[in-house]
Amino acid sequence: MGHFNPEPELTKPWIETPLIESAVFSKAAGCRVFLKIETLQPSGSFKSRGIGNLILSSLSDPANNGKTLHFFSSSGGNAGLAAVVAARDLGCACTVVVPLSAQPMMVQKLRTAGASDVIIHGASWFEADRYLREAFIENQSNEPGSSARNIYVPPFDDHRIWQGAGSLVDEMVNQLPPRQNSFPADAIVCSVGGGGLLNGIVDGLERHLPAKHPTSLPEEVKKVRIIATETDGAHSLAHSLRQGSLQSLPAITSQANTLGALCVAPQTFKNAYSPPSGVEVTSVVGTDADAARGVVRLCDELRLEVELACGISVQVGLERLKEVLPDLTPDTRVVIIVCGGSGVTPEMIADYRQKLQNGWQ
Repeated sequence: MGHFNPEPELTKPWIETPLIESAVFSKAAGCRVFLKIETLQPSGSFKSRGIGNLILSSLSDPANNGKTLHFFSSSGGNAGLAAVVAARDLGCACTVVVPLSAQPMMVQKLRTAGASDVIIHGASWFEADRYLREAFIENQSNEPGSSARNIYVPPFDDHRIWQGAGSLVDEMVNQLPPRQNSFPADAIVCSVGGGGLLNGIVDGLERHLPAKHPTSLPEEVKKVRIIATETDGAHSLAHSLRQGSLQSLPAITSQANTLGALCVAPQTFKNAYSPPSGVEVTSVVGTDADAARGVVRLCDELRLEVELACGISVQVGLERLKEVLPDLTPDTRVVIIVCGGSGVTPEMIADYRQKLQNGWQ
């Protein structure tokens, strides 16, 4: 059992976030509900942890000693913003390639945050990503004397990203009321796009669970349940689990577009389909309207503004726990990861509120 310690020489480009218990949400859910407020990260989302750790790891890699590193991200959303902010805070350049479909608001945020350049290319993320890798990563000179190096920053599929995301579990262990011989939460609710957050939570739990092997796991120690939430139309994990193998969605039709990975990372499917001992993963899919309810409730209760991609975790964590946790009691502890997201405005939340009042289901 140990904490994940990033490289000590450089300041980590993410912060420890508060964990708060909500009396109102606990009453609604019928158990103790704690909220991990990742929206307070420097980039506005949990992505600061994983992307920040990847950038930190690259800077600390002996192979990059003496080289000027330039980071390249192909995300027009929260991963791109996290890359720009982390690189900026560590004194490095970061260029982002976004597809034509990227929100103008997010393109402006990337520029304001300090991106070296924001290149708009391709109709989809896939095309933007392919262009980035072909233009800046695959053909660069790796001569021994070369003083510059371009580093690819994927949005979610990298073990360094998962390791960084798992740092929130380390914090949770210290922030929750302690329990003897067991993890201090019964369930963790998180949103799933490509699965960087889910993989990070599994990575973190493995560091803290009492045992990793079923034979040595005491019978009285219950498994920690991860409730993996998605919206219908961006449900790539649920789709793969139903098929029993890693599969892609034909298209993203959900408004929660930051959940819009057509296919989750292979490790995400593996963690959900056959999780490590001591962990159980349950997939739950809601509607865009469910996600909007979560956004509005979080705004009303905690005055926090989050994206639909985050709202789905809040709503599932308040309304659907009983179907996932049949042995739920008032003492059950559930942590909802308020993963945040910068693609939201007060006007959008007002619009969600109006649509819900008009019967949006």
